[in-house]
Amino acid sequence: MKQLNLIFIKSRRKELRITLLEMGKQLGLKTGSSYLKYEQGVYAFRAEQLPILAQNLQCEIADFFAENVSDLETSSA
Repeated sequence: MKQLNLIFIKSRRKELRITLLEMGKQLGLKTGSSYLKYEQGVYAFRAEQLPILAQNLQCEIADFFAENVSDLETSSA
């Protein structure tokens, strides 16, 4: 089952130098710490947020998904 690749989302945001607050505002959140909870997996991104994320991160929605996220997490450590 494909899962959202939070590592990709975080690294892409940092690569583009987008702050937590800027990304949060784009998603209609009030604070950067609220967005951080999504990026950390505390909250799940909603389907309607994915096009906004893709636009801001200059990528395709498909880029957010990976077959086995646990493999990605262990290989990036």
